[in-house]
Amino acid sequence: MISKNLYIQILIRVLLLLFVSMGLGWMIFKKDYYVLAIVPMLIILFQTFNLIHFLNKTNRRLFYFFDAIKNEDSTLSFPEKSGDKTILELNKSLNRVNHQVQQIKIENQQQEQYFRALMEHAATGLLTYDENGFVLHANSLVKKLFKLDVLTHLNQLQKIDQKLFVSVKNIQPSEQKLVTLSNSNGVIQLLMKATTFVSNKKELILISVQDIKNELDQKEIESWRKLIRVMMHEIMNSITPVTSLSESLAGYFYKKDKPISPQEIDEKTIDTTIRGLEVIKEQGKGLISFVESYRKLTRLPKPEKKTFAIKNLIENIIILSGSLPNAEKIDVSFEVKPEELEIFADEKQISQVLINLVKNAFQANTDNQNAKVRIVSLLTESGRPQIHVIDNGPGIAEDLLDKIFIPFFTTKEKGSGIGLSISRQIMQMHGGSLKIFSTPGKQTTAILNF
Repeated sequence: MISKNLYIQILIRVLLLLFVSMGLGWMIFKKDYYVLAIVPMLIILFQTFNLIHFLNKTNRRLFYFFDAIKNEDSTLSFPEKSGDKTILELNKSLNRVNHQVQQIKIENQQQEQYFRALMEHAATGLLTYDENGFVLHANSLVKKLFKLDVLTHLNQLQKIDQKLFVSVKNIQPSEQKLVTLSNSNGVIQLLMKATTFVSNKKELILISVQDIKNELDQKEIESWRKLIRVMMHEIMNSITPVTSLSESLAGYFYKKDKPISPQEIDEKTIDTTIRGLEVIKEQGKGLISFVESYRKLTRLPKPEKKTFAIKNLIENIIILSGSLPNAEKIDVSFEVKPEELEIFADEKQISQVLINLVKNAFQANTDNQNAKVRIVSLLTESGRPQIHVIDNGPGIAEDLLDKIFIPFFTTKEKGSGIGLSISRQIMQMHGGSLKIFSTPGKQTTAILNF
């Protein structure tokens, strides 16, 4: 072991130095051999110099080694075939450590190349930058999306699109933004998500960028198809009986494809015609009401946002819910954590969303003898407020969960089918979302994310 050899070498030198020093003392103080004392003094000087030289020789090798490591120079090598045994052992140990450092360096380089290749071949644009806006890495896809050959600082994005620059610069961790960008290839929709991590004691921001225009176009087409199917269903339900009834009424006034004379019209024909026209009028009103519901869905006013306490909002909702049908049979409670929790939103519109969700919960629990509705507001782990509306009703079948937000789709006999559609649209206009989860036979939870 190098530590044992080094220990023995130092111990021998120290003991010799101690022994000669004791002899020098004996010659001076006991025998008064002042002239002869010069010899042990010279020996002490030589031994001291030898010890210092020995330690310096070891220290120099350690210094060279650590200095090379500091400068990332792994080519340094120490001789292992000649010289002092202790130094040779030290040289061998330093060379072994140096070899391990070389291996770790090679492995790190290989791993770095792997991750760089992984980032370059990722189907998502990746951008990493520091708090000063300097870009540490941008893969080829993100540069292609931004139409840049080189991206070294976020300020370069200003030349492309000011809105894109502001969105990238101001995006917060765990936040996602949708940015519309026009370039030579047309209009693209970029979905950006951000996260933070620490590297070398510096906080860095990683943004993923995806062009989701095709996906949005497909979703939009599918949404239109669903909407058109529902609208066609509702319109045909209203028009078909009107058309059939009109043909039947017209048949009373024709005989062999010719109009009958006034003398042939009796009271029964008049009564039947009046009743038929009343039915046509009611169907017409229903169709007008349906169209008016569609107008409400497409003409929501822009939110007038302000900061207000969620607790006050929920207390008002519970008071309003007392006037709903079946209210006396349902146990309604609420909880706000923390109590002073506030949100920045349009209070009237959020109130409209909550009263609609509570109303749905009441209607779902009409036959539930132990009905309970809870309104819970809290902060998520990322510090964003949520409001949950929970009921212990029959729940929603799994095959209906993806349809409940389709405009005019409803499972209720007298429902319009636009309540949840309007509610989700209001939340989207606030930059949030409305999600509904249900366990049939157990409970349904509507979650408002702000």
